[in-house]
Amino acid sequence: MTATETPLAVRPKPDAEPSVPAVKEKETQGIMARLGRWLERDHWPTPADTLALFTARLTDVAANKLAKQWSLRYSAADAKERRVLLAGLAQASAGLEPRGDQGLRLFRRLYAQADSLQLVVELRADILRWRNQVAGLTVLERELEGLLSSWFDVGMLELRPINWDSPASLLEKLIQYEAVHEIRSWEELRHRVADQRRCYAFFHPRMNDVPLIFVEVAFAAQMADNVQVLLDPQVPAGDPAKARWAIFYSISNTQPGLRGISFGNFLLKRVIDELLRELPRLKSFATLSPIPGFADWLAKQDGKAMQALLHDKADKQQAQDDPSAGQKWVERLQAAAAGKASDAVQRTGLRLAAHYLKSMKNGQPLDPVARFHLGNGARIERVNWAADCSPKGMSQSCGIMTNYLYELDQLDDNLAQLAAGKPKTGLNLRWL
Repeated sequence: MTATETPLAVRPKPDAEPSVPAVKEKETQGIMARLGRWLERDHWPTPADTLALFTARLTDVAANKLAKQWSLRYSAADAKERRVLLAGLAQASAGLEPRGDQGLRLFRRLYAQADSLQLVVELRADILRWRNQVAGLTVLERELEGLLSSWFDVGMLELRPINWDSPASLLEKLIQYEAVHEIRSWEELRHRVADQRRCYAFFHPRMNDVPLIFVEVAFAAQMADNVQVLLDPQVPAGDPAKARWAIFYSISNTQPGLRGISFGNFLLKRVIDELLRELPRLKSFATLSPIPGFADWLAKQDGKAMQALLHDKADKQQAQDDPSAGQKWVERLQAAAAGKASDAVQRTGLRLAAHYLKSMKNGQPLDPVARFHLGNGARIERVNWAADCSPKGMSQSCGIMTNYLYELDQLDDNLAQLAAGKPKTGLNLRWL
């Protein structure tokens, strides 16, 4: 924003609220005005230069030189400048008629000149970020998603173990990208990649130093029910050679630009094959997973909805006609998990969590983690009280976690049951 522009927060309020299309049009005009001023100042890229990135042959030397300059500039730019550069692409893209494969040609040219997939992956992350604010980016995003789906085909990915002897730069990326359970120190990291644990990641040959998705594995005599125990460096890890259970306790995607491009389901199946090759005594494979949408879902339930979900007569009466009944139960479960909970409160919390995990919308589970594991053919095996009492675990799911069980000979049957709208559950959940 320049010194002459007024922030939206302090602009005079109009007599009538503008329509959503008018607001978007005004915002787009503002971006294009900044683009015009930037072009006048730097004299590159001109609209004609930007258009050439789409229309020139892939062997055109001049256009490829411009693509190289554009890529270098984009890589070095801050968020504001990147948004302006993307607006320039969107403006040029909108004028392509007939469009044909010219959008695809742009991304192939940029990829070829950057000699790395990192640029186009970052491009898609930024396009996803701003596609609702900059007109024309949605078309480009769809074209780029199609290309990335083919470029990141699972057959091109390499599964590698990561351990304490891996390069420091790679270990630092685990700390940076861990999205489920924060790694707060090198001691914690060492515990997660120790000889008694396993960590595997998918890599692409054109992004050789970046793990695209990684999974952390612990070994146990039985199915784990508390993630704090698994994460605590002071708790001795189980001996993999004697273990019967492999527990997947953290799976992290590292690249926002690859959102919607599915290779995570292949990761666990490849890891299970690898573990069975190394440790043939393993018998069972399960996750200890967060339920990230549970507290938000429960907080939105009004008194009528809660009455249908609760079993206790007094609880039903208390919820009657209370628009904030769900939010009160969130607070009650959080307080109980942090203190000493009665058996009745625990049962109610686990019952509510199990109901949420089995809930579907548009043919898919509501919870994103459930969507991933059930979509891989796992089943919901158990819900665990006070399994993650970290601030994140309490805010997301009142401390409750779940186990998804991977039985290799049941995956297809479980998927068929999911397609019928009835996620498969274990015997433990049938008593809730």
